[in-house]
Formats: sequence, C-alpha cells, structure tokens
Amino acid sequence: MGDNMIRRVLFAVVAIPLLVGVVWVGDWVLVALLIVAATVGIAELFQLAERAGTKPLLDLGRFFAALIPIALILIMKSPETDWLAHNWTYLALLAALVPIGAVVFSRAPLQRPLAAIAITLFGVIYTSLLPSMLLVIRHAQWGSKSWTGTAVVFFPLLVTWVCDTAAMLGGQAIGGPKMAPAISPGKTRAGGIAGIVGGTAVGALYAFVIFPRVQIDADAVSVMGLACLVSIVGQIGDLVESLFKREAGVKDSSALIPGHGGVLDRLDSLYFAIPAAAVGFHFLGVI
Repeated sequence: MGDNMIRRVLFAVVAIPLLVGVVWVGDWVLVALLIVAATVGIAELFQLAERAGTKPLLDLGRFFAALIPIALILIMKSPETDWLAHNWTYLALLAALVPIGAVVFSRAPLQRPLAAIAITLFGVIYTSLLPSMLLVIRHAQWGSKSWTGTAVVFFPLLVTWVCDTAAMLGGQAIGGPKMAPAISPGKTRAGGIAGIVGGTAVGALYAFVIFPRVQIDADAVSVMGLACLVSIVGQIGDLVESLFKREAGVKDSSALIPGHGGVLDRLDSLYFAIPAAAVGFHFLGVI
C-alpha cells in the first residue's frame, strides 16, 4: 500500500465517525461543517480562477458562502407565516445585486469585471448552495439527533463513495476507451459503468435493508433508480471539477487534506450528487 493510500485510509478512519456524529446531531453543528466546507471550497475555486486569469470577489464570495447554510436552516425552522419564510426569495434577489454592484468599486475595466461577477456568483452556488441541500435532506422531516435523518443523508454520500471506488477499480482492471481524455485521462468508460453498478448496489442495500430498518417506506426499484442517477451525475460532477483544474493547470485544488487534495477534490462528485438526491427524495416522498 502506497504512502498516499495510507494517508487516505487514516484520514477516512478519523473523518467518517466524526461525520456520522455531526450528521446525527444535525442542526447548527451540521451548519457549521457546511460553512467551513463552503468558505474553504470557494477560496480554492477562486484560486483556480485567478490562475486562469480572473480575480473574483473573494471576501464577498466567502461571506455569502457562509451565509447560505445559516439562511437555509433559519428558513427551514421558520413557520410558514413568519416574515423570513414569506420573504426569503426577495432577500435572495437583493443579495445577488451586491457582488454585481461591488465590481464598480473594486475592478477596473481591464480587470475582467464581468468574469469576476460571474465566477463570484457561480462560486457561491457551487460551493455553498449545492452542498447545503444536505440540510434539506437532513431536516425536512427529522429533528436533531435522528438516526433516520442520518441514514437518509448518507444515501448520496455512500452511493458516491462506492461509485468512485468501483469506477477506479473497474477502470484499472478492465481498461478500454477513455471517458473524457482531454479532462481526466485516467477515467475509462468501463470504470464509469462499474461505478454506476456499484452505486446502484448501494441503492439496493438501502431499499431492502437500511430504509426498512429506519421506517422509511420507499419503492425499491425507485430507490435503486435514484442511486443509479446519483452515480451518473456524481461522475459528471467529478469531471466538472477536473475541467476547472485543467483550465488552471493544476492537479489538485489544494493540499489541505492528506491524500485527498483540497475540499473541491473531496466534494467534487457530491456537489452534484447531493442536490440530485434531494430532488429524488422529494419526488419519492421521502422528504
């Protein structure tokens, strides 16, 4: 086992039990984790943008990336008749105007103000809003300290992790045509299919073992279909982040996490998998 793999295993041994505890408690503890991930992730994304020639609005981006999980939990906790729950869409529209107007005072015409606005807004959506859908999954029906809510949250996480592992092992064992050679030369079509099979197998485990144990009634075929969908979009999310790194000319978004690179490298698939799972759970009646 190589040094990189040893670091990955040691990190997982420590991180996964902590993540289970954070998700089980949920509420503001989970919000805090999402804030850390969002503020670090958006800084990494903006560093990639700077290497590619655009300097986004870092301070504003971090502020709104941190604000989104807080706003989301407050909206979810507010009764439908509360002022915040009734007016949050208008507040979001006003907030979007802030970085758009800020370039007047912070960027000269030759400093690519249009690109700065676009990447700043995109960064907030990508690194904060998308993963914050974890709060919707966790607290749509379950309060703090819930094993049912924990099990549902870990559905997209486990599907993605197993998909990534199966894709890597399948690609190494089978080889064959590359999936996207210009973006990620190591990924093969056979590996992608292996990842989908592995992720769908996790869906079967949930449908027949885990969901019945936590009193969730969901059609087994639909759960497996959702796992298949999450596996597909998760791999697209992986390629999207690889595309960003290719544009910036780097291998990892940072060296923050031993054996894993940066926050963007660790969450690349989940940026797509989490919102896809949230939408799927909504239509299945789980949340």
